[in-house]
Amino acid sequence: MNLKKKIGIIGGGPAGLTAAYLLAKAGQDVTVFEADPQYVGGISRTETYKGYHFDIGGHRFFSKSQEVEDFWSEILANDMLERPRSSRVYYAKKFFAYPLVAVEALKKLGIVESTLCMFSYLQAKLFPVKNPENFEDWVSNQFGKRLFNIFFKTYTEKVWGISCKEISADWAAQRIKGLSLTGAIKNALFPNRSKDKNKVIKTLIDSFRYPRKGPGMMWEVCAEKAIGFGGTVKMGAEVTKISYEHSEWVVELKQGNRYAGFDHVISSAPMRELISSMYPAPAEEVLAAASRLGYRDFITVILILKDKHIFTDNWIYIHDPSVRVGRIQNFKSWSPEMVPDPEMACYGLEYFCFDTDGLWNTPDEELIALGKKEIEQIGLAQGLDVVDGYVVRQKKAYPVYNQTYKENVDVIKNGLSNYPGLHLVGRNGMHKYNNQDHSMMTAMLAVKNILADKELFDLWKVNEDAEYHETIEENAPKAGRQMPEVLSRA
Repeated sequence: MNLKKKIGIIGGGPAGLTAAYLLAKAGQDVTVFEADPQYVGGISRTETYKGYHFDIGGHRFFSKSQEVEDFWSEILANDMLERPRSSRVYYAKKFFAYPLVAVEALKKLGIVESTLCMFSYLQAKLFPVKNPENFEDWVSNQFGKRLFNIFFKTYTEKVWGISCKEISADWAAQRIKGLSLTGAIKNALFPNRSKDKNKVIKTLIDSFRYPRKGPGMMWEVCAEKAIGFGGTVKMGAEVTKISYEHSEWVVELKQGNRYAGFDHVISSAPMRELISSMYPAPAEEVLAAASRLGYRDFITVILILKDKHIFTDNWIYIHDPSVRVGRIQNFKSWSPEMVPDPEMACYGLEYFCFDTDGLWNTPDEELIALGKKEIEQIGLAQGLDVVDGYVVRQKKAYPVYNQTYKENVDVIKNGLSNYPGLHLVGRNGMHKYNNQDHSMMTAMLAVKNILADKELFDLWKVNEDAEYHETIEENAPKAGRQMPEVLSRA
């Protein structure tokens, strides 16, 4: 256990940098390969433009894992803000508070629609779809078909670009875990003020922590501290091949550089790309399964505009098929320090697409014009108030949960058992729609396995709240039994 190991880490996002920091701190020889030439953090990075900071998707720092919370505090001891959570849903040209405010929802939907929704819910409870396999059936069982059509269908199909009947029920169970119409109404009438995080449904939390300069600040400092412990972080280092030769791993980069002698490789790279880069090549069925995995990309159109205090939420979900935007962030509400001028605001309009879509290849100026048009159509600003814009494109933001993804991932998991010292972590690395804390916990457990020189933890047993499902084997050393105190989320 005291032997120094050499570990290569593919990807400098939350999972990769969590592993790098913990391993370097433990005295291991660590090298991180990050493809981006400028930013660490992956999808949790913070980009900047003319002094404005913006998040790629909106990242709350809230976990039911004390281990994860302590990690955040250790990295940014004095730079975490406690922020109020405020979000709404835009539907039928009206804004609905989310989580639900019962009186407001009844008033805005109207007595007739509200009554129909309740009857639809009762019908779902009396005659549910048995063993729901797709998103539509799962959500309809929880909320009724009518509320599904109002508050879930449009936004979800914008996110994924496929019918809700083609999306696995796993995604619904993961993202809105523990929430039903009864629970939402109960929370609206009797908000849960418990200090016990394990009793709070994550999607209903009313506050969260957030780095004052955005989530990228966390990962920039984490990288600096890993380097301070002796680790190496290589930027602009796109991995094109990994080989297992003579009981060690070799990593090769697009530039032609070759790094050998790794005892372990931790990968948060997209699973599809990793499998195709491996040598010796995995079995044909593994390669075929990897090729069937899908990803959803997205574009954030940044609008810098005069702040007229119309939009004070952290974010708004856009359930309106007449506009292409799916969600809008207000970065000033995440942290005032994200916006350098108090008279200005900075919005992020999120457009979900595939990188083969026409939207992905639309020129930046046309995307900014689209954003100005749609922000005015929704009623959050006047197009004339916008003084500048910027565009961020994010590939492979979301692993697609279609009807066959799970069996494909299972084939890959089984096929990789022949490659000792390879550890898959994080959202794209495991093809799991993780939040930061889940990604970090998979990395934390991978580190424990590496330091112990045995598989104390099966990383696939970490759930979406970073709870470890399986008790550790009885003969494991006590040091390996420090179970994450993380429990469930939506």
